[in-house]
Amino acid sequence: MPTVQTALQRLDRELTLARREELPILKLVHGYGSSGAGGDIRVAIQKRLHEMQENGEIRLCIFGEDWSKSNDQTWQLLQSRRDLRNDPDLGRRNQGITIVLL
Repeated sequence: MPTVQTALQRLDRELTLARREELPILKLVHGYGSSGAGGDIRVAIQKRLHEMQENGEIRLCIFGEDWSKSNDQTWQLLQSRRDLRNDPDLGRRNQGITIVLL
């Protein structure tokens, strides 16, 4: 079980690696929290990604609870990336994942 700081460092490292490899989209699995009440890592990751989006460091992040065809951002992404329609978490409101567009 990593600490919040370790998880944030890993997030930064993985985003850097994805940019280097020119990956356009990442699906992050950060978990929801071992207590089932929404863990500190999930909250910290979502906060960092939201800040990165506001600062233009990433194009978009869609949290798992919004990863649904009824969400406008998700629907727009699915129109341009039809392969994502087969994602097993789509529509499940899985709070343990986040979709990131670089």
